[in-house]
Order: sequence, then C-alpha cells, then structure tokens
Amino acid sequence: MSVKAFELVPVVTRNEQKGEHHHQQQIECLESCGKNIYIGTSDGYIINYAFEEKLLTSGYTGYESHRGKQYYMGQKKPVNLMKAASALNCLLVLFDGNIIMLRLVDLEPAVSAGKVKGATWFCLNENPDTNNPFSIQMCVASRKKQLQLFSVTEDKIMHDRDVSLSDHCVNMVMDGSQICVALSSEYVVINCESNTLQDLFPYDFETAPIIRRISKEEFLLSGPSALGMFATAGGISQRPPVHMIDNLVSLCYSHPYVLAMNSQFVTIHSIIDQQQKQTIPFTGGVVLGEYDGRIFLASRNEIYGIVPVPWETQIQALLDDKRVTEALDLATNSYKTGLSKQQFHKIFTKIQQQAGFIEFSRLHFAEAKRLFRSGQVDVREVISLYPFLMPRSVNFTRAVPPLHDLADIKQVSHGNQQQMQQCKQFLVEFLEDIQDTQQIVHCRKEVDTSLLKLYAESNSSSLNEFVQGDSEADLKECADVLQKLNKQHALALLYRSRGDFANALIIWTRLFDGELKGDDTPTLAFIAKTLSELADTELVWAYADWLLRRDQRLGVEVRPPYY
Repeated sequence: MSVKAFELVPVVTRNEQKGEHHHQQQIECLESCGKNIYIGTSDGYIINYAFEEKLLTSGYTGYESHRGKQYYMGQKKPVNLMKAASALNCLLVLFDGNIIMLRLVDLEPAVSAGKVKGATWFCLNENPDTNNPFSIQMCVASRKKQLQLFSVTEDKIMHDRDVSLSDHCVNMVMDGSQICVALSSEYVVINCESNTLQDLFPYDFETAPIIRRISKEEFLLSGPSALGMFATAGGISQRPPVHMIDNLVSLCYSHPYVLAMNSQFVTIHSIIDQQQKQTIPFTGGVVLGEYDGRIFLASRNEIYGIVPVPWETQIQALLDDKRVTEALDLATNSYKTGLSKQQFHKIFTKIQQQAGFIEFSRLHFAEAKRLFRSGQVDVREVISLYPFLMPRSVNFTRAVPPLHDLADIKQVSHGNQQQMQQCKQFLVEFLEDIQDTQQIVHCRKEVDTSLLKLYAESNSSSLNEFVQGDSEADLKECADVLQKLNKQHALALLYRSRGDFANALIIWTRLFDGELKGDDTPTLAFIAKTLSELADTELVWAYADWLLRRDQRLGVEVRPPYY
C-alpha cells in the first residue's frame, strides 16, 4: 500500500541547462557538495550551480539555483564520474580513463596533484580509518585486474598499494578497510588490510551492478530478479531483500527508504517491511543519488530534488488510512531531524493514542489497551465514548484536533449487543489496570464514577468491595444509579465508606424488614457489628431498640466503643 514519502521539486530546469552556444548539454553524472551541484556533461564540461533552499507554499523544501563557473576537460567526451571532498576543497573527476583533481572554488585543475591513469571507476572511503582530517582515501579500479589505493591531500594524489583481483572491477564502495566490489559476474567483499576475500553472490548479465553503503560494513546491492540484497562485510544478510523495479538504472538509500530508478519511474520501498510505498513517474532518468542528506535525480537535461515529506505527515496519512502497524513502525524507525527527545516523545505519544482508538474501533482490545497505556491517553477521552458514564458535574471537552472520529461505542459496535458488552468489559479492565497509576491522578473522580456504574450495571462481584474502598466516585450520581438498579446494600456500603452511617443504617434496616427490595440483604449480625463499631452513641441507641426487638442476644451485646 502506498504512502507519499517524497515530493519531486525542480532544481535545474531545461532552460537553465543550456550551454554558452545555446545547445542542450546532456547530463552524464552529478555531484553535490554543500549548496553546490556539479554537472558532468556528455561533451566534456563540468558546470557548477549554486542553489538555495526555500520553503514552498505546499510546505515542502524547494530549490532556487544559479549557474556558476564551468570547466572544459579538453575533449568532447563524456565526464564519467565526480566525487567532491569538501575538507580538501577539491573535486575528483574520472574522464577518458584518467582521474584529475579540480579546485572546488574555481573548477581549475590542481596541477601539482598529477593524475591517475588507466582508471575505469573510483570511489572514496565513506568511513575512513585515518585520523588525518586533511587526507582522504580513494580506491581506483584499473584496466588491469586490480584495485589501487591512494591517499589524497589538498594538492597531492599519492599511491599507497594495489589489491589484486580475479576479474575486472565494474563498481565498488569502500567502507573502512572493507571494499564491496562488483566483478563482472559476482559481488565480493575485500578486506584491504588482511587481503582476505568474502564471496557474496553472483549476478547475471541483465543486472546492472549497483552498490550503496547502508551503514557500517553493510551494503545494498542490486541482485538478480530485480531484488535489492543487503549484505554485511562478513557475507551475512541481516535484512530481507527488497523487490525493486525492473531494468534498474540507479538506486540510493535514505533511511528507512530505498529509492530505485529505471527509465520511467522511481519507486520507494521501506526496509522496515520491504513494501513499496510510493511510485514517482520520471522519464529518462540517468542519475539518482543521496548527497549530504539531499536526494537529487537527473535526466539528460534537468535536475530535480526528491524532498522527504515530513515524517509526521507520512504517519498521519497512514493513520488516516487505518494502517496502524506501518505508522508505528515508521514513527519508531525514522530519523527525527531537529527534534529533541521531549518533542519526539510528545508527538509519538499522540501517534500511539490515535493508533489506540483505531484498534479500539476494530475491537482489537488488547492492542488498544497497550497503546492507551504506552501513549498515556487522557482516560476521559476513552470514557467519553460511553454514554452516561462521565459524571454530569464534569465538563470535559475532547482533544482538538481530535484523536479519532468516533461518536460513541454504538458506532463502534454498530448496535450489536454482544460487541457493546465487549466494549464495556474492555473499559472495566482498562480502568482497573490504571487504578494505581499516574494516568488517573487528574481524573480520579471520572474513573471511579465510571467503574462503579459499570460494576453495578453488570452485576459484578467487585461492586461491594469497590464501594467500600477509597473511591472518589460522585456520591449523588452513583446513589441514583444504585437505587435505580436496586443495589441497596452496595448503596449502604457506599454511604458507610463516606461516613454517612445514618443513611446506611436506614437502608440496611429497611432491607432486613422487607421494606426495600434488593439483591443482597444484610444479616442481623452484620448490622449489630456495624453498630458496635460506631462512635456516634446517639445513633447506636437509636437502633439498639430495633435490634433488641429482633434479636435480644445481639441487642444486649451491642456496646459503642469506650462504653
């Protein structure tokens, strides 16, 4: 199922890409460093565009670019590959089998650096193990069956050593001492320190061998049958494969998404559940890459940014579609750029609350309870779904914006009486679970009143024990309910717990004499014991005669404390 995770916005348009002689210069490769984009063209030019980011009216990030300097490589041949090193203020360029160094500031050659000849491809170490911030490590695939390792400084490219291969290198990515290499028909990982080789898996001639670093010593590889395969330097796959688009041209990774491109589309898959989330139509794509946190996509003539939709927006869209698991997984696994722990916690608890109401509407009570607990939902939001449970003296307004679109449990159960009872039993269990937690500190009256009403309505054996406890239930409202349901003994117990022994004794004596009807009649011994515990001697003597007339032995034994 789809979700809009990214939006396509223009960066360099067709008109801006026209060269000095007004012909269309075709894009072969792309690099970005800071707020600059470098285009390598099919006719031997390297062109710089400076860009600024701006907030669009749609709420997404947009770009405004301006053409800057350019450099002609001397021959009308394609520029094959570029890699920028901001710390060294240089741009390394693969052109016509040679790697040369240009200065970023003016795109002029760093003459003293020299060049690397006989190269077919190269990469920079994405996780360098050097302590020198002014030196980078470069790995070069040569026309021979070998890799060449270089140290690069601001003005020099110095050869360190060679690593022999069994076949020609087509593509590679370097991570620390590990180099993931695509040979002509298989992927391997080479440890350039120990000179050991780890086989990964073969690929067929129909597969364009593409490698991307995912995390430390973990790589994403284009595999057979359009599979995106994950592999560690140790040859282990720790994630299930992603079924990507056919006829793959390029791919990149932006946590937690894999973006794959062919000549017609860009597809976005999540590594959380391996499902395709979005398809972006894009014809003639040649470059797709992630550059310092930004994703750029290029056809032969134009460059676009693929900007992420804010993760809160993505999650809300998933919740609107009732896709709870996906929403929670995305919230848990996404990078929350710019959010403090407190800010994220506030947003995440609301997500859990919304998810809880979705699960409740599906009658998934166990999951709803878990989400209500972990999301610290205002319990009154749940109670308000049950007509006549909330105390009339409480003026509660549901959250704005709302956490759900439910009117009440009649809507949830669609009038089904069995499901109505299930909903009520869920609330009983939920309120019992949170009785001694901080979640009800601000609404103890609402919780206790609701529980008492639910116990009374369901003839629960917990009712008598509950009314004798330290309850903050609304006395008048609960007394009305207990009387209406003929829970006279429970009502008397409630009066006694609030110190109103007079009303309690009126009910008990009338129950015993048959003047009141109830489902639980106290014994004379119970009434005598209650009288014996009273400190109010006037009240004791008021009922002593009543007790003597019904049982002289019990009547004689009644003595107020300290009598």
